[in-house]
Amino acid sequence: MGDGPQKQFNWNRGETPAPNPFENHTGAKAMQSSRLLGVGLACAVLAACDEKAAVAPPPQQVRVVAAAETRYQPGAEITGEVRARVQTELSFRVSGRVVERMVDVGSHVHAGDVLARLNDTEQQADVNVARAAQESAQAVLAQKTLAFERSKSLLQSQAVPRAVFDDAQKELLSAQASLEAAEAAFATAQDALSYTELRAAADGIITARSIETGQVVSAAQSAFTLAHDGPRDAVFDVFEAFFLDGRPLNDVDVALVSDPAHDVHAGIREVSPVIDGKGGTIRIKVGLQEAEQWPLGTPVVGKLRTSQREGIVLPYTAIASAAGEPAVWLVNPKNHSVSLRKISVGRYRQNDFVVTGGVAAPDVIVTEGGKFLKEGQAVAWEGK
Repeated sequence: MGDGPQKQFNWNRGETPAPNPFENHTGAKAMQSSRLLGVGLACAVLAACDEKAAVAPPPQQVRVVAAAETRYQPGAEITGEVRARVQTELSFRVSGRVVERMVDVGSHVHAGDVLARLNDTEQQADVNVARAAQESAQAVLAQKTLAFERSKSLLQSQAVPRAVFDDAQKELLSAQASLEAAEAAFATAQDALSYTELRAAADGIITARSIETGQVVSAAQSAFTLAHDGPRDAVFDVFEAFFLDGRPLNDVDVALVSDPAHDVHAGIREVSPVIDGKGGTIRIKVGLQEAEQWPLGTPVVGKLRTSQREGIVLPYTAIASAAGEPAVWLVNPKNHSVSLRKISVGRYRQNDFVVTGGVAAPDVIVTEGGKFLKEGQAVAWEGK
């Protein structure tokens, strides 16, 4: 297609066309441009990586507090209930079958009221026998008295010897003793008959019942529990660990669970000397004032306290864990880094805990934000 004649090549002879200088120059130039473009892209990527590596992450924001010894007062709020100060277990003094029950749990009774009765057939028979023996002894005594008076008159007139008078006097004394024994037996039988009726020992409320009509009971078996009217106690079962801080102070604030804002001041009346084997608690009885006649069984809450102590008190947000043991994060004020340190906790309280070892004033302790920290991390803090 050019102006001049085209040269024909014989491929079979091995002839090849001469290289075109223009074509080689263009291909080399394109290859060189591609290489330059790749190098440029690589440099740009490396520069971007270096720029990212040069930008350090911002320090973690935390809130801190300086460790300091403060005075605190160990205490606890324990729930309990109101009970009568005097509580009596009532029981029959003789055995028998219950034929009548007059009261139930919650009944208010007065002193002398009959609460229950036993079958008194046997006791009534004993009374009849004792009465007959007493009447017989009275008749014998009357006879011996007449015989003695007669012997005495005859002795004065010297109609009988002294021995007859002495025998009459001896028989009189024996008759008097027999009558006294019969009277005592009659009184005992009457008492046994009266024991078939169970009576209230004082004014109060029946708080428990353990017998029923038709039941055969033995002497001294508990039948009713009587809570006497009068002074009331707030009774608390306190966990043993509370006493590790010492005996609680005598002053206790007691309030109804339904109205905790209105409490009354009371004093500890009794502390049990033994630990309950089932619950591991120690019973404390707090004497309420006479004016506080709260119903029996009313749930109450008592604020118990012990003597003041000194220690480092931290909020619960400050506690961390190191190998399963309690720890806190400490801030190094010089390089703003944090480190985890194990601590000894003396007491866990409602909103905080007391540290007894591991930190000391003026260590800077992280109280908020410690969940996101790691050893040696830089932080920025707020707080004292």
